[in-house]
Amino acid sequence: MAGKRKKSESEEINEGEKENNKNNENSNKKMKKEILPSMIKNKEKRSAVHAKLKHEKKVEKRKKLKARDAAEKRALELGEEPPPRMTPRTIENTREPDETVCRPDDDELFAGNDADEFSSILKQESTPKILITTCRFNSTRGPAFISELLTVIPNSHYYKRGTYDLKKIVEYAKNKDFTSLIVVHANRREPDALLIIGLPDGPTAHFKLSKLVLRKDIKNHGNPTGHLPELVLNNFTTRLGHRVGRLIQALFPQSPEFRGRRVVTFHNQRDFIFFRHHRYIFETKEIKGSESKGKKAKDAKSERVTQEKVIARLQECGPQFTLKLISLQHGTFDTKGGEFEWVHKPEMDTSRRRFFL
Repeated sequence: MAGKRKKSESEEINEGEKENNKNNENSNKKMKKEILPSMIKNKEKRSAVHAKLKHEKKVEKRKKLKARDAAEKRALELGEEPPPRMTPRTIENTREPDETVCRPDDDELFAGNDADEFSSILKQESTPKILITTCRFNSTRGPAFISELLTVIPNSHYYKRGTYDLKKIVEYAKNKDFTSLIVVHANRREPDALLIIGLPDGPTAHFKLSKLVLRKDIKNHGNPTGHLPELVLNNFTTRLGHRVGRLIQALFPQSPEFRGRRVVTFHNQRDFIFFRHHRYIFETKEIKGSESKGKKAKDAKSERVTQEKVIARLQECGPQFTLKLISLQHGTFDTKGGEFEWVHKPEMDTSRRRFFL
């Protein structure tokens, strides 16, 4: 009995050792499989592993697309509804819920629109008149940028800043019946900020300006005409975004001339406002086709038929730039006693899915 017990114990020990060895081998295999390209120090091996992983992902994606197309085709042949397509998860559609998002049945919002600072311009009771100036130390690309702004914004006038204080310029603009004041700020010989002041009662919006591309640097650019442009504002969904959108809207006349085919776009995406200026062009293109006469295709005589089709395309007029709201202040510009409606702070950037406009 004792001998049998010893054998069974030794067998159990051997089996336990074998299991441990198998587990170690499996863990080593997993470790080998889970090696990331960033963990490899050799540059050639790292690039080879990265290319292999990229190819595998591409093949898997193609297989999924083929399977989805086959399922849709099968459903259409059977007369059934195709399976619904999955909507991709993006930062925009997974944004954090916000209570300040505007709704179409918000009566308080519409009542506020009738009583705010921009109602007289947006109701076409008065025409916008814009004064554009610079900071005290102008930049090299500043004059070119201002000259292009003058062509974008109708009824805008440029005045040299000189040594005047900004508060005195605001008072001068009020006396001359200007409705808005735009100050182009420059740093290190490059425009880096825009200050838009609504007159006579405000508000004052401070934007960071980046990624400026002038008209001459845009390939195949067009020259804008003197017609009043159409204005497109996208994705200004919150109360703050609605107010900023109305501030931008008050810079342009509310009666566009559609014959000019000019479009000015302010597109908000993830709290970055992208500016674009286009002309849309209608072109007629000839599409060649063939018509066959007779029963059989072999004996039939084919005749070429040209059909005209109207195609619309866009031509960019420039400039291009991106705005990021830094602060929104009640009333006109006042650094000491001004009351701020909203100020961007670094603590607000804790989540990528949190937007304010």
